Amino acid sequence: MSTETAAAAAAEVAAAPPAGWEEARSRAYAVGLAAALPAVDRPLADADGHTLAEALTTGTDLPAFPTASVDGWAVRGDGPWRVVGRVLAGQSPSPLTDDGTTTEIATGAMVPEGTTAILRIEESTRTADGRVQGTPRPAPEWRNPGEEAYAGEELLPAGTPVDPAVIGLAASCGRDRLRVRRLPRAALLVFGDELLTSGPPGAGRVRDALGPAVPAWLRRYGCQVRPADVIGPVADTLPAHVAAVRGALATADVVCTTGGTMRGPVDHLHPTLAALGADYVVNTVAVRPGFPMLLARLVGDDGRVRFVAGLPGNPQSAIVALVSLVVPLLAGLAGRPMPVLPQAVLAEPIPGRGDYTHLALVRWDRAAGTLHPLRHVGSAMLRGLAGADGFALIRPGTSGEAGARVPVVPLPLTAGERAW
Repeated sequence: MSTETAAAAAAEVAAAPPAGWEEARSRAYAVGLAAALPAVDRPLADADGHTLAEALTTGTDLPAFPTASVDGWAVRGDGPWRVVGRVLAGQSPSPLTDDGTTTEIATGAMVPEGTTAILRIEESTRTADGRVQGTPRPAPEWRNPGEEAYAGEELLPAGTPVDPAVIGLAASCGRDRLRVRRLPRAALLVFGDELLTSGPPGAGRVRDALGPAVPAWLRRYGCQVRPADVIGPVADTLPAHVAAVRGALATADVVCTTGGTMRGPVDHLHPTLAALGADYVVNTVAVRPGFPMLLARLVGDDGRVRFVAGLPGNPQSAIVALVSLVVPLLAGLAGRPMPVLPQAVLAEPIPGRGDYTHLALVRWDRAAGTLHPLRHVGSAMLRGLAGADGFALIRPGTSGEAGARVPVVPLPLTAGERAW
């Protein structure tokens, strides 16, 4: 497609009205789910951060055999009991065949067949002839087979994020590997000749804050991003943009771009998408800050679906676009459920933005369940974002009054914390 044709095609979509924020979020999730990434087998040690591609079931009862809950004596019949053996965890004991006999038993050990009770070690004494005496508690002091789960029972559904607890559960079931969705690969293209990649801003040029930051956000949301996948600044020409996007799409499932989402003289993203034959999933969203943003879908010659997410150049707006479009897209690609937004109470009023959704930076006091608006929240500012726990969602046509309960778009605060 020629430069003139690409520009004309891009102009045709410019008049489309912006999508509502919740509609745009739903669209992004739906196209991601339709293009869910293939399932792969991973050893347990390499499964953290992935998503179950199939339900986790157990092939045996859990526990698989009656297991002592305490250290003590497995007894049969009434005491005092004659000691006939000892069983430790990992051993297979001989049965208790005679009344009045006992086997010393350790926590976690298999309970011998014929056991009628377990007497705790601290509640037992020995007779002069070496027998064991005491009164067992009335409740059984062991775990029965199937107490946690029966063989074949579904423990977790497909779409469950894999974390250390899931890995431990899988191991307890005897699993060595898990069937999970492949992690999405992401790339970042930074647009803007005015950007500096090192040193302080000055002389009309500003420091690129998104090139270093967005890959870290993407990793926290479950993407693989290599240093080589971050490219820019890309020259402000259409051929350079087309070449950069085409190159990134060769290996990435999702290509994020920063800047160039407007229709200015050096904004080439829309003509680039037209030149590459992309279809818009979302072309602008009625949200403040964050306008304009976009999500486009491309199908490669190999039939694989890839996506381009256009993030605005202003830093806070870019992160709004990330949580609005990229995060639900990634959830769909991973085969996870649509992220459900928690709710909390506004401690102070937050104004609405007329017909637009307002995503307002807030600190979230989780103990009190309250949201506190922050200062320094201009779309070009990062100071407020650095101290934020997420965004309070103020819907179009409303104003957030103090005491109102509103949805929260949370931010991942640490590398080990899940985003949703």
